[in-house]
Amino acid sequence: MPLRFNALLMQAGIDLPMVRLLRHQDHRAAKGRTPYELWRDDRPAFEFYQEGQSFKNRTRLRGDYWASFVVTPAGETLLAGFYACSYLGTNETERQWPHTVGADPIGTCDVYGLTPDCRLNDLAGRLVIAWGDGERSWIQRADNQDKSVLEIRQAFREPDFPGFARFIAPLSKVEGLPTGWVAALRASRGIYLLTCPKTREQYVGSAAGGDGFLGRWLSYTRDGHGGNIGLKSRDPSDYQVSILEVAGSAATVEEIIAMETLWKRKLQSREMGLNRN
Repeated sequence: MPLRFNALLMQAGIDLPMVRLLRHQDHRAAKGRTPYELWRDDRPAFEFYQEGQSFKNRTRLRGDYWASFVVTPAGETLLAGFYACSYLGTNETERQWPHTVGADPIGTCDVYGLTPDCRLNDLAGRLVIAWGDGERSWIQRADNQDKSVLEIRQAFREPDFPGFARFIAPLSKVEGLPTGWVAALRASRGIYLLTCPKTREQYVGSAAGGDGFLGRWLSYTRDGHGGNIGLKSRDPSDYQVSILEVAGSAATVEEIIAMETLWKRKLQSREMGLNRN
């Protein structure tokens, strides 16, 4: 029989009806860090982020304990911490979001006091659960949702690189990728695809420089177009990036350019996209 998260709560002597499960995957963070990146890189900023909550969540968050989870780049639901929770009232000062652009003006959100609870907090960064259906329902009651435990790791580790064929990410997230992913992308060259979520146009590009895919993509994050004429003709956008083909380690620049030309022909990205040459 698979291990259940509620069994761990009961073994620790925690009353299930008083536990709320929170799954943080904030899509507003397109121009900043995701909750996972906040938790990984800056725990105080993560605590500040989750202590401020919208008024509309007040009833759903009413409980003595919060089990907080973050969604990793690989889509895992990872325990970020287990907290004793108390409601402190409405914010009396402006709260500047640490992960994205914006702020909560005075009197516009609820503030909670969170204290790490050692009974389960040692599992933070190690326990992965199956959240199941209803990902939009990011606040749930533990007594109504007995989650399956998928894995308890020896120690926190970044999710494994999914492989070049499966890699997909917004350009805004490239700088915050796990260390192992960054190393793989920096060490590899080849052909990639940018797609614009606004105009639904595509652009085929090549990465032939010393820093591979990573170095080429970071040039887009710096100025929004990487020097490309077609991209300059559009308003800035958070392009989705994926890899079409990886070049061999001995491939010359000329060979990579020939690969790029073939992909432009296959996808007709000159006729129906943003390529101009």
